[in-house]
Amino acid sequence: MTSQYYVPPTSKWPIIAVVVMASLAIGAGSLMSYGTGLPFLLIGLVGIALVMYGWFRDVVRESMGGLYDAQMDRSFRQGMAWFIFSEVMFFAAFFGALFYVRVFALPWLDGQGAKGVTALLWPDFTASWPLMQTPDPSIGGPTAVVNPWTLPLINTLLLVSSSVTLTIAHHALKAGERLKLRNWLIVTLVLGSVFLVIQGVEYVEAWNHLGLTLQAGIYGSTFFMLTGFHGLHVTIGAIVLAVLLVRVLKGHFSADNHFAFEAGAWYWHFVDVVWIGLFLFVYVF
Repeated sequence: MTSQYYVPPTSKWPIIAVVVMASLAIGAGSLMSYGTGLPFLLIGLVGIALVMYGWFRDVVRESMGGLYDAQMDRSFRQGMAWFIFSEVMFFAAFFGALFYVRVFALPWLDGQGAKGVTALLWPDFTASWPLMQTPDPSIGGPTAVVNPWTLPLINTLLLVSSSVTLTIAHHALKAGERLKLRNWLIVTLVLGSVFLVIQGVEYVEAWNHLGLTLQAGIYGSTFFMLTGFHGLHVTIGAIVLAVLLVRVLKGHFSADNHFAFEAGAWYWHFVDVVWIGLFLFVYVF
């Protein structure tokens, strides 16, 4: 490693990422609201994949070229820590919305508390959670909710297990056990992939048979916002794990120089912790 702090050259990837993410947001919003915007959505998805590939490639080349020193390693660690903190705040906002609705808004609509005067709007409304019947009869709620002790419980066991297998792989990397590292990393990736498949099956079941959709009142919207964004993060984490696996197969990383692996592990453990919160507060309670 070099003894001087490495300043990377000007990169085109940040501005490209902004453009494709804007296309993704426009496409997704238009598709959900008006049924159009699929081309923008596809451009955004393909663009994000290309940005991830190009950006990862450049960073890997710089790392394998010996351009990073101890100070650069500290910068990476601080950057990743702040990134995960921003993700914590992201999910905190959605959990906050869920708690606000359950603890404050619904009781007020039912005539309870200091702001209970809002009960004048819907005098027949009774607060309950999950909200099966919305205050406005024209907005239907779900006919049933997902049983937490079926697919959600299986997914919880899968993600918790994946954190264990990833930790085993990490310790194998530190011990220089490359075969063990490879095998347990593959197991982690398989567990994450199965999680996503089961999540898709659950969504199809909920949407088609339980009436649990984005239009099913506040319960439907918060359910899909929280679990959907989490699923997106699991997808990103699985892509990161796949990249790490390719690098492991190519002989990258050593016992004392493997921050990319650590960063991926941090992210995956964070995603697992968020899911436990989702399982408890979205599915169980």
